[in-house]
Amino acid sequence: MFEITILKDTIPIHPSDFGLPPEQALIAELNKKYANRVLHGVGLCVCTFDITEAGEGKVRYGDGFLWYKVIFRMVVFRPFPSEIILAKVKSVDAEGMRLTLGFFDDVYVPSAYLPAPSAFDISRRQHFWVPPGDEEDPPNLLDVEEDRRMYIEAGDQVRVRVESDEFYDDEPGPPKATEGVTVQAIPRRSPYSIICSMSEQGLGPAAWWPSDDGDEEMDDG
Repeated sequence: MFEITILKDTIPIHPSDFGLPPEQALIAELNKKYANRVLHGVGLCVCTFDITEAGEGKVRYGDGFLWYKVIFRMVVFRPFPSEIILAKVKSVDAEGMRLTLGFFDDVYVPSAYLPAPSAFDISRRQHFWVPPGDEEDPPNLLDVEEDRRMYIEAGDQVRVRVESDEFYDDEPGPPKATEGVTVQAIPRRSPYSIICSMSEQGLGPAAWWPSDDGDEEMDDG
């Protein structure tokens, strides 16, 4: 789920921080710049792991800052494909589900990746799965008796498998005009999102698959 990546940058140190050890001041500035920031093709930056190389600080004309060329290692959140992660259902609609990890909310399970057979109950605004049974399922799953339905509700703790991730680099700004016609702006997308599935045995709400070691718990913080 977390990995270490090597990055390079040139970091300024304000004169008010000249009294600090250079490494301490640089790590503080790196965290200020990168923490909770998505790097395209890399992932969500969490914090600076360490600095592997730092040049000598140089003053640029006109600003008074000390500028350091640094090579550093950053802790990055980016689950790998097929990794099993534990999350909570944040919201549900007919298209699927949005999950949260507590610190990251752009995790999605499209309806096609839900357990089969499943359907969306409009009256309850929830998806449900119909486990195998002795009776043959009707063509319309909404005709299945309610006591056979296994609902997935907002707040449920679920195990999901990472299928893929997506990066977007939408350009900010007002709608563009092409040949005098204003093109409506596309709603801004999250810069990084993760697509997951729960269509295999052992995936889905943790309550469906009790373990001998006791249920895993996910922190709310």
